[in-house]
Amino acid sequence: MPLFMGIDVGTTGSKVLLVDEEGRVVASHTTEYPLYTPRVGWTEQHPGDWWSATVASIRAVMKKAGARPEDVEGVGLTGQMHGLVMLDRELRVIRPAILWNDQRTGEEAEYINRSLGDRIIEITGNIAHTGFTAPKLLWVKRHEPESFARMWKFVLPKDYVGLRLTGEVRTDVNDASGTSLFDVKGRRWSMELVEELGVPADALPEVLESPEVRGEVTAQAAEETGLRKGTPVVAGAGDQGAAGVGAGVVEEGVVSVNIGTSGVVFTHSDSYRYDPRGRLHAFCHAVPGAWHLMGVMLSAGGSLRWFRDRLGQLERAAAELLGADPYDILTREAEQVPPGSEGLIFLPYLAGERTPHADPHARGVFFGLSLKHGRQHMVRAILEGVCYGLRDSLELMRELRIEPRRVRVLGGGARSLLWRQILADVFACNVYTMEVDEGSSFGAAILASVGTRAYATVRDAVRAMVREREEVRFNPQSSAIYEEYYRVYRALYPALKELFKK
Repeated sequence: MPLFMGIDVGTTGSKVLLVDEEGRVVASHTTEYPLYTPRVGWTEQHPGDWWSATVASIRAVMKKAGARPEDVEGVGLTGQMHGLVMLDRELRVIRPAILWNDQRTGEEAEYINRSLGDRIIEITGNIAHTGFTAPKLLWVKRHEPESFARMWKFVLPKDYVGLRLTGEVRTDVNDASGTSLFDVKGRRWSMELVEELGVPADALPEVLESPEVRGEVTAQAAEETGLRKGTPVVAGAGDQGAAGVGAGVVEEGVVSVNIGTSGVVFTHSDSYRYDPRGRLHAFCHAVPGAWHLMGVMLSAGGSLRWFRDRLGQLERAAAELLGADPYDILTREAEQVPPGSEGLIFLPYLAGERTPHADPHARGVFFGLSLKHGRQHMVRAILEGVCYGLRDSLELMRELRIEPRRVRVLGGGARSLLWRQILADVFACNVYTMEVDEGSSFGAAILASVGTRAYATVRDAVRAMVREREEVRFNPQSSAIYEEYYRVYRALYPALKELFKK
């Protein structure tokens, strides 16, 4: 039975997934690794840990599946984006990788945005965020000049694992789009930005389209992993691009909403579109010749987790006694409250916000609290506030002439029927869950099936491997209520912006 492997080099661990030609999950395994915080606001990992964990996960998943090396026809890669891995001429790692959520590069990001102005958005589709790769390179150049001088190439996290598998230094257009050095419209490195920022052009890895083969498993990698020597490894994509493929977002009008700790609204674009104010991310898609738009909110499921941990002691105690999930108890309480939470609105900016405000000073707010309101109102207001925040991204996509006709919901929040219903009502769209909700690793495996010619195109593979499971229809009466409350929600941030700073 031909199998396809997806490897996801995440922030907490390396997940390996095996699927068959019809998209059925055969086996999955995750091996965790540490995250280091040498200073407040710094986050780093050792690339060698990624490789060791990937080797362990590959061997574990092959054993679980009872698969032989020759059963795996192709391997796809995905992982955390933006991280900086610096290599010398012997392909040795120069320093620990600086991760996507590292905040040391504030001055460098501000310098790029100030000095380049609108040009950085025109070329890359984004402002330069602190988490992106170019600010990291400038930080190392400024603070660790010896390391910068030793650098022969830099790669992104999944591409280091790709190097260990194939011996090739390559990346893909989707992951490269998050470096602040990439011409997203032209799907190539921007020599204008490279020269302007003083990054050595020789340090840029070769760029491929996501389903293209980056190389084959070497003899040494085969010995370590148990994979067959010569197995094709495709270029792959960053975690969000691969997750979009896994959710079947490969044509205009299809939107995925991932409610995890953070929230992501993701859609496909047949042409290069970008928000001139940089409020949405615009990247090359993992679909060759296409792009994607993405909005990110920082505290989606994280907002409900905050309530559970800080204010949900009763629910946690009851769940322990009943052997239940405290989230189920919280949402059952919220079901007793009508749409709109009787005038209570929650701003989910517990950790600042990215889309649409890009404001690290923004904070969470309960607005309209009265003697009428109890804990159940607060829980429902959190669910609704997260959906209002997700709709902000949808509205920006509509401004760019992308109209949703199919909304697919994934992540931990998708397990809650109430949350799915609120999302459908706030969006005024029916929403669908997915048969396979394995995120990025599933998308990477789909890309592997295309790179090995099991399917001719990414769209062909998605049609064969991706299936919806359950529909939640929106309620027009509830949608009308939410439309009124959403207008109030949108007015709150501008009214509070300066107060947040103070």
